[in-house]
Parts: sequence; structure tokens; C-alpha cells
Amino acid sequence: SSGLLALLLMVLELSRPSLPSPLKPICDLRVLNHFIKEARDAEAAMKVCREGCLLSESVTVPQTRVDFEVWENKNASEQALEVQSGLWLLQQALNLLRASVTNTQLHSYIDSCINNLLSLSGVLGTLNLQEYSPPTSTTGLEGTWIVSSPTELLQVHLNFLRGKVRLLLLSAQACQQHDVS
Repeated sequence: SSGLLALLLMVLELSRPSLPSPLKPICDLRVLNHFIKEARDAEAAMKVCREGCLLSESVTVPQTRVDFEVWENKNASEQALEVQSGLWLLQQALNLLRASVTNTQLHSYIDSCINNLLSLSGVLGTLNLQEYSPPTSTTGLEGTWIVSSPTELLQVHLNFLRGKVRLLLLSAQACQQHDVS
């Protein structure tokens, strides 16, 4: 529900008449920090889970390691595509985790993570980035790896938000404050 609230605030901000505003809501890293906190909470809850918290099959997830030299040499579209692809992979993986986990206490944590990813994916469209078309298969997808445990999956989710998503938002043209004086 907090992801939905954040998305609603972002949509309301974008639908306002053009008034000078400091930054778009998604550019305010407090929103992303909130999503990161929820990802950390989900990971912590999964670590203490003893029953009903298995992943039914291995999943493909994005690489989270950032080679800053390579990242800086990519243009904004390439960076956005990498982040959008990673968000999509994480959504698929977390949906499978949600279906696999029988521990109902974990469902709200996983649901929050999924909703936050959906919010981020939707908001990336407001940053004037190209539209993302998901692949038909994750087999052989570049920049990915396979995880088989829920804790690993949630660690990747957390690191992806703290790494590539944050870097993309920090460098997004729409998030840059331009001095018009």
C-alpha cells in the first residue's frame, strides 16, 4: 500500500499544471530510500523464516555489480534499458517467490516489493526514457545470473535498487535541476 501511495503522489505531481517545482517526486531519493527500506525489511523477514519460505525453482535476476567505467560510457537509453530489464526480471522472480511461499506473514513483504517495482517501472516512463519491451525468454539474457534461494533473490533486489536504479535516477536528465536565471 505504501508503494501505491508513492505512485499516487507521483501521478498527482505529474498531472499538476506546470508550476515551478523543485524536482519530480521520483527524483526525490526519499521515495527510492523508502523502497530500499521495504526491500531490506523483506530480506530480514526472509532470513528469519523457518517454514514455508522456499523458492519453487531457480530464477534469472539482473547482475547488481556496477562497473562505473562501463556504466558511465553507456548513454541514458542504454542505462535505462538495463534498469528496466532488471526491474522486469525482479518482478518475474518476486511473482514466482510470492506463489512459492506459503508463509502468509511473508506475503505482505513480497507484495510491497512487487508493488514498488511496478511503481518504479511506471515512473521510469515519466522520465522521458524509451519504452521497455520484455524479452520472450530469459534464457541467455545478457547481464543476468541465476539464484535459487529466496534470501539471495531479496538480496539481489535490494542491491539493484541501491545500485543501478539509484544511479539511473541520479543521472536522469529529467531529474537535473537547471538554473534558468
